[in-house]
Amino acid sequence: MCGFGGEFRLDGRAADVDAVARMAPCLHDRGPDSGGHWANGPLALTHRRLQIIDLSEAGSQPMVDEELGLVLVFNGIIYNYEQLREELKAAGYRFFSTSDTEVVLKAYHRWGARCVERFLGMFAFVIGEVATARLVLGRDRLGIKPLYLSETPGRLRFASTLPALVAAGDLDTSVDPVALHHYLTFHSVVPAPRTILNGVRKLPPATVRTIEPDGTTDEVLYWKPEASRVLDLSDEEWRERTLAALRLAVERRMVADVPVGVLLSGGLDSSFVVALLAESGQTGLQTFSIGFEDAGGESGNEFVYSDLVAERFGTDHHQIRIATRNMVPAVDAAIGAMSEPMVSHDCVAFYLLSEQVSQHVKVVQSGQGADEVFAGYDWYPPLSDVPRRDAVDAYRNVFFDRTHSALNDLLQPDWRLSTDVSKAFVQAHFAVPGAEDTIDAALRIDTQIMLVDDPVKRVDNMTMAWGLEARVPFLDHELVELAAACPPRLKLAAGGKGILKAAARGVVPDEVIDRTKGYFPVPAIRHLSGELLEQVADALSADAARQRGIFEPGQVGALLDKPNETRTTLGSNALWQVGLLEMWLQKMGVG
Repeated sequence: MCGFGGEFRLDGRAADVDAVARMAPCLHDRGPDSGGHWANGPLALTHRRLQIIDLSEAGSQPMVDEELGLVLVFNGIIYNYEQLREELKAAGYRFFSTSDTEVVLKAYHRWGARCVERFLGMFAFVIGEVATARLVLGRDRLGIKPLYLSETPGRLRFASTLPALVAAGDLDTSVDPVALHHYLTFHSVVPAPRTILNGVRKLPPATVRTIEPDGTTDEVLYWKPEASRVLDLSDEEWRERTLAALRLAVERRMVADVPVGVLLSGGLDSSFVVALLAESGQTGLQTFSIGFEDAGGESGNEFVYSDLVAERFGTDHHQIRIATRNMVPAVDAAIGAMSEPMVSHDCVAFYLLSEQVSQHVKVVQSGQGADEVFAGYDWYPPLSDVPRRDAVDAYRNVFFDRTHSALNDLLQPDWRLSTDVSKAFVQAHFAVPGAEDTIDAALRIDTQIMLVDDPVKRVDNMTMAWGLEARVPFLDHELVELAAACPPRLKLAAGGKGILKAAARGVVPDEVIDRTKGYFPVPAIRHLSGELLEQVADALSADAARQRGIFEPGQVGALLDKPNETRTTLGSNALWQVGLLEMWLQKMGVG
């Protein structure tokens, strides 16, 4: 797991190596072990490395293969790299390392841009052909690894983080009004290719973009899960298939030259991962749970369940307790680690958890993604019987933070849009063929859009802030394909994630399977008070906020008067959502 950046010129000039060098400090936390630079004519690259596969210098990046005339920067892990390596060796390729990075490089030479279809993993990469000056960018199927872009006439810059592009300079850092609408409507999600800044875009998931020296671009979407009912299976066969697919996904994610731990929340998903690893014979497995002080009548931990799982499977368990007094500095640091503003309060939880976990291991597995893939959230059951013609409105009612009218009331006139662009986005996505039922359409947009730019991005940003690689078995693309084809009734059963609960029965303790669904609790953010409330208020009253003029002062004043009263549809603190955006923009020094 790493971080990279670079510049590609299309105007006949040499790449600006100084601008690329300015990116490197912003990438250091993603790759604290080593770094490197490379430049040749129109292309310049920088890379920071977290050593997971092939710990020797042979695996360093940027990786250059002079024999093949290729250079590569890569972030991620290819779980089947050893099998691909053997296949490539049989085809006559010679290897100078044992890294998965070199497998990506030679796989591209062998199979071209379609090599991504052979990769099982999470990845973002940029490959340069030295002789032709062709550039190829790729991103994994579920967008687990980020790739940010800044395009101006004659120049493309790219990086693993948005702040790296800001640091490079010469960038339009004004706020994108459409992205702002999405952020305040779609639960802080800004779908690719947009970001909150006009001058930064992101390569969509499951996409390969090829850029020729003359600027001609070809972009291919190489994967999407289908909600087709082509598998005629009994309920028991679905249970068996789901268990087998998850077992394989967890096994794949143990590939490493360093120990692999597990983030154990005490919920079904992470407990299932621990149980399957124990079943496979893993011993000495390190597990990690975090808890906070209670606030607003809300419990700040789920230790009773994580302790139960750790004891049942004999893990080397670490129970991490965070005092409220440590929250304010952590909030500021977590915001600094965000490539895009993210409202979910468990960003801070993941940040603090990752800080502690990184002192013990470099790689962890996480239960992220199960709720979106297997219908675990409480907004899915109300959609199950909604006619397809009413699907968009029904989805908006259960998921959107506020109506278009309420959003315009919140914004000052210059930021109001006449069109409900967030509704239009959902309409376009729901209109794509392949999801006959409303629940299928909702799960598809949540898996391909919401999941990518909320939970997945959150985990990547917060773990990589501490040089910690998080692997997500529930986003194994073969498991996602199976879940998409699974009948909705099996996913919605038992209060949600029914097929997953059935698969877990006999593997995971019943107390965990049958418990009420919990969330990653951070009461001090859900119930703002004291120093943290002052921090939000200061950001919203700062000169930068007044000059930007996004929010109506009267609306902000009403939120500050009753900071914990107004909630979004999904229960987020509305003041936190508004304040976080300003805190992030000010932290980035943009807008």
